[in-house]
Amino acid sequence: MSKLAAISFSGGMDSTSLLLHLINNNYTVYALSFNYGQKHIIEIDRARQNIQYLKSKKIKVFHKVVNISDCVDLLASSLTTKSIEIPNGHYEEDSMKSTFVPNRNSIFTSILYGYGITISKNNNNSEVLISLGVHSGDHTIYPDCRKEFYVNLFNAFKEGNWDSDKIKIYLPYLNMDKTKILSDAKKSIKKNNLDFNTIFKNTITSYEPDSEGRSSGKTGSDIERILAFYNNGLKDPIDYVDDWDTVLNNARTTELNFNKTI
Repeated sequence: MSKLAAISFSGGMDSTSLLLHLINNNYTVYALSFNYGQKHIIEIDRARQNIQYLKSKKIKVFHKVVNISDCVDLLASSLTTKSIEIPNGHYEEDSMKSTFVPNRNSIFTSILYGYGITISKNNNNSEVLISLGVHSGDHTIYPDCRKEFYVNLFNAFKEGNWDSDKIKIYLPYLNMDKTKILSDAKKSIKKNNLDFNTIFKNTITSYEPDSEGRSSGKTGSDIERILAFYNNGLKDPIDYVDDWDTVLNNARTTELNFNKTI
C-alpha cells in the first residue's frame, strides 16, 4: 500500500522543497494550490510548471488549484489589498506584519484536512499525512506558522470529523530556516535525478514580481530566499529585476543592518 500525503503547494521555495521531500520519501502526493487573490498569483503558474516537469520525469503528483479569492478578498493584507503596499526590508521587521493574511493558514489547512479525509476514503481508509512547508523564519511575524497553532487546530479538526484517526500532521521544516530547507531540497533532487535549476526556476518567493514575473529582490521574502541560496553556495536561477550580485549585496546588507538593531 502506497504512502499518501496532501500538501499546501503554493509554488514557492518552501512548498516545492516539501513536495520534493515527500517524493523522496516515497509518498504519493496530492497537492492543493490556493488562489486567494494574492498579488503574486504567478506562483500558481510556477507550481503548474513544476508539476509538468515532474510528470516528464515519470513522477505523478495529483494537483488541483482551489479558487478562494472571493473569500480572502474580505481580509486585509498587503498581499491581497491593492491599496496596501508591500514593504521592503528584513523578514522579521514589524513592517512585514502587513503581509500576514488573517486566518489564511487555518483556511488552507481546513480545506486540506477535508481533502485528506476524502483521499483516505478513496484509498481503502489509508493513513494520510497533512503537510505544510511552515518554518522557523515565519514564526516571528506569522502566528499561524507556529507549532502551538497547528497542535490546537488539529485537535479541533479531530473533534469535528469522523475518521480523523487516519489523518496525521507532518511539518518537517517547523524548526528549520530557508537555508536548511534548500539543503534538504538539494538532497531530494539529487536522489531523484532531477535538475536543480529547472525546479527552482519554476518557483517564486517574491511578494511583488513585476509584469514579466521577475522578483524585486527587496521584499523580506526575497531577501530570505537570496541568503538561503548564498548560504548553500548557489546562485538563484530565477530572474530578478537586477543582476545576482546586486540583489545578493542588498540582501546581505539588509541582514547585517537588521542584526545591528537587535
